[in-house]
Amino acid sequence: MSSFVELWVYLSATPLFGLTATVSAYVLAQMMSHRLGHPPLANPVLWTVLALSLLLLLTGTSYPSYFSGAQFIHFLLGPAVVALAWPMWQRRAQLRARWVPLLLAALTGGAVAALSAVLIGHALGLPREVLASLAPKSVTAPVAMGIAERLGGIPALAAVAALITGLTGALTGKFLFDALGVRSQAPRGFALGTAAHGIGAARALQEHPEAGAYAGLALGLQALLAALLLPLAARWLAF
Repeated sequence: MSSFVELWVYLSATPLFGLTATVSAYVLAQMMSHRLGHPPLANPVLWTVLALSLLLLLTGTSYPSYFSGAQFIHFLLGPAVVALAWPMWQRRAQLRARWVPLLLAALTGGAVAALSAVLIGHALGLPREVLASLAPKSVTAPVAMGIAERLGGIPALAAVAALITGLTGALTGKFLFDALGVRSQAPRGFALGTAAHGIGAARALQEHPEAGAYAGLALGLQALLAALLLPLAARWLAF
């Protein structure tokens, strides 16, 4: 028992705590999801977030202390997103033939995602900086934080909004598509990537390689279009 206490004291006082806790929680959540057949409600990201939140509360660990180690995993988000380009490259002929409808779908989906968040927030009387943080909610978190800061929002709140949006899409997408009778993998994946960014793309890739490829494309398009158009729209609307 004393050896365990010494190990805990050592880990909690070094960056190894955040790294070890994050990797351990995700591996366990992924094993559980795999054993259950990857159902939406067993999403590894969801259960990792819940487990880490509970751990930080029980141990009284501050978020900055945790993130001093978890930032090493955060750095890997960039290469992970770039890796989504491989399924797209394998289907480049299909994408080249469909680029016009895909671009229009990305513009429409992104506009609806941002506008709906801002209008609902405005109806609820939320302050301007919160609205600016919610506008890029369907963009992958690192990009959403940069956009929110440029709009005068709160980057940390934008990251939380992006996480909740991604998890909501990953958890409910399959049920919604089935209820609407959407069977083709391409539109299912593209819709998930558009509305739920990286978390949705990961879920789409679990369902089918075709869905994952189109989700990765939608994820990239949303990041690019939002970074270019949201600041312009905010300026035009005096937001």
